[in-house]
Amino acid sequence: MKTRKPPRAKAPSPPPMPSPRFRTAADLFRELGDIPPGRIRLTPNPGEATEADLLAPEGRLCELVDGILVEKAMGSVESMLNFELGLFLGTFVKLHRLGVVLGTDGMVRLMPGQVRLPDLSFLSWDRLPGRKAPTTPILDLAPDLAVEVLSRSNTRAEVRRKLREYFDAGVRLVWLVDPKARTILVHTAPTGPAKLKVGQVLDGGAVLPGFALPLAELFECLDRRDG
Repeated sequence: MKTRKPPRAKAPSPPPMPSPRFRTAADLFRELGDIPPGRIRLTPNPGEATEADLLAPEGRLCELVDGILVEKAMGSVESMLNFELGLFLGTFVKLHRLGVVLGTDGMVRLMPGQVRLPDLSFLSWDRLPGRKAPTTPILDLAPDLAVEVLSRSNTRAEVRRKLREYFDAGVRLVWLVDPKARTILVHTAPTGPAKLKVGQVLDGGAVLPGFALPLAELFECLDRRDG
């Protein structure tokens, strides 16, 4: 009499694959504010990047936006103007012992998985835990002031999104510096900024009382010098 073999157990079905976060390239670009595709890192896969990927040495500064590494938009003119503004801001903050100023590589976590790199940041001592200078690679708090020096590859949609994120996270003041127009938009909310032109003075408002910088003095670093 033949012995019947027990039926072979079926292998468990693999779990269903998650739907892709971005079904088309258009979805991806729209999510990021229609920025130029050259600023979007494809490794790791869009939607899968982590803070560990952000901190890995790659040679270019990136922000972490919805699991995507996005290269910072910066050129020589923007860098020069940012450095000049940083000198004025840093000198004032140090003189009055108000807090710390971070440069372009100062990473701030505005929310879990969302890391931005303002071109300049000011953090008051009252905002810093224990009133001590930060030591972590990524700050887990929003600055009092965030400065963005606009580049040609920054789109309006991208900037609008950044403004919303900054103020939702608790930023009190944002300066949007436009090297081409030689203007600064002063935001105390995502909308309704004050527009300053050469001939006017940038002040620090309630965030940096007493700070005053004539725009002509700031933007003169962009002018050609003969002799």
